[in-house]
Amino acid sequence: MTMKSPSRKQVIVPMNNNNKIKFMEDSCNHVTNINKTLKSIKLEVTVNFICSDQSGVMIVTNKVVSPLDLQIIESYVESTKYIKAEGVEVL
Repeated sequence: MTMKSPSRKQVIVPMNNNNKIKFMEDSCNHVTNINKTLKSIKLEVTVNFICSDQSGVMIVTNKVVSPLDLQIIESYVESTKYIKAEGVEVL
């Protein structure tokens, strides 16, 4: 999982096409769930939307994320019931 550029506020989650398709089918619920998780630990970062790109999914946030935010998002993505962990790359 990497951040594309500090000014762009995008978190790139590399994953294979099967995982990407399954994850995107329920992306609106993923946005809600990630935001609930971030809010429950009093973080000011929120996810605006999720979209797919060539290498995986892109999670766009309202501000630049910290390493803690990345860990939370990474844990959420890896714990979703549709994703096979071997298809997700953590950089």
